[in-house]
Amino acid sequence: MKTTDTQNRRTEQKDAAKSSAATGLKELFVDELKDIIYAERALVKALPKMARNVTEPKLVEAIEQHVAVTEGQVQRLEKIFEILGESNRGKKCDAMEGLIKEGESIVEETEAGPVRDAGIISASQKIEHYEIASYGTLAAFARTLGEDEIVSLLEATLAEEKEADTLLTDSAYNSINFEAAEEDQK
Repeated sequence: MKTTDTQNRRTEQKDAAKSSAATGLKELFVDELKDIIYAERALVKALPKMARNVTEPKLVEAIEQHVAVTEGQVQRLEKIFEILGESNRGKKCDAMEGLIKEGESIVEETEAGPVRDAGIISASQKIEHYEIASYGTLAAFARTLGEDEIVSLLEATLAEEKEADTLLTDSAYNSINFEAAEEDQK
């Protein structure tokens, strides 16, 4: 009896899925690529706004450099779509929209200075971790699908995202977090 109920629930869940839902790994892979290209394009717009609200010159420079890196990542994604013969039209990425909105809230809710800089690093690292998870998954999907050229492109981007995360950690720990803590002492 339980097996039949479980099977019925699974059938209902499948029936409830959108008619446009991915039915195979390749479809899911392309769908996730559309999600991340949207996310990267949104970041190209959002990062300069973050940089304008930072006071630490080295952090401003790091964010500005990451804009150029992100633009390169968008180009790499466009190449992947070309290899796959798919449209590179993005699909709204709710996760990135939320992460960007959280960063904007930090800017609005903190005073300019080390505390805001620490908050921007926090928001940026959340974004980097989302991207690291996304590119790691996409590379695994591409590997499973036998898309070796695409694996290389995705792994290059994954390495850049990990490097950006490390730079943000170093910026935070080497000065900004300590300066922000000093603000509490005043």
